[in-house]
Amino acid sequence: MSAWRSHIKGFKAYLRLEKSLSKNSVDAYERDVIKLANWAENVSDQLQPARLKATDIRLFLKALNELGLSATSQARILSGIKAFYTYLVLEQIIQVDPTELIEAPRIGRKLPDVLSIEEIDAMISAIDLSKKDGHRNRAILEVLYSCGLRVSELVDLKLSQVYFNEGFIRIIGKGNKERLVPIGSSAITWVQHYIQQTRNHLPVQSNAADALFLNLRGGKFSRMSVFSIIQNLVIQLGIKKQVSPHTFRHSFATHLVEAGADLRAVQEMLGHASITTTEIYTHLDKHRLKEEILSFHPRYKK
Repeated sequence: MSAWRSHIKGFKAYLRLEKSLSKNSVDAYERDVIKLANWAENVSDQLQPARLKATDIRLFLKALNELGLSATSQARILSGIKAFYTYLVLEQIIQVDPTELIEAPRIGRKLPDVLSIEEIDAMISAIDLSKKDGHRNRAILEVLYSCGLRVSELVDLKLSQVYFNEGFIRIIGKGNKERLVPIGSSAITWVQHYIQQTRNHLPVQSNAADALFLNLRGGKFSRMSVFSIIQNLVIQLGIKKQVSPHTFRHSFATHLVEAGADLRAVQEMLGHASITTTEIYTHLDKHRLKEEILSFHPRYKK
């Protein structure tokens, strides 16, 4: 296992320093490679990283399948292993990448649940502003939908990253990549209400001095608390969809694409590294697609 341990250590340093990945991403990659290392060690002491062939990788994937792992999980693990062998090639530890011609299991693309504009309006309007946390909760949902943020980006948002006059917020996303995201006038109004009427009156804890959203004890707001706000509203309104903070991000992107927004602009706002990730939203508006075909295809014109 010594060669595996040494190469995995170097791989982690490569991911942190050269690829600028977050700790969570680095840990996930490490877990994927450790799975392969453990399997290889159980098969033979001779199966060190530089000695594995494509046939060995395929046997490993077969073992994952027999364990009952989903195609999605298998594909994710293979992605981590491919990254590991890319690193070994770059470091000239190996000359030939054994994973190069191995394809991931086919995964059916599951379209996410999307809230309608009316459902989002209903959820935001249902927040009780007479409660101590009312203005904060309203500001949270306004920002989620206005900016299409990941929930981690929302709870990490700092006061110093909100530019009210310019109408932008500065987000540090995955891999510590920075992007500027427009924020709508309604979201700005409710964030300012929250700051003036709630946040300014809290005993702010020292480690949360610059955090925008706080709990009622003055500490940093948690991701699970955002989830709870949304779940309570879903139950209250009787919405029969799988709704989470990420649903607001999906809805933000879908509504933009439906309205004709440029896909590259949506990609920039979401912070997607690849346009293919953003393209899922082009599959959501079947009604609009049908209208486009009926309007412009020469064989459909009357």
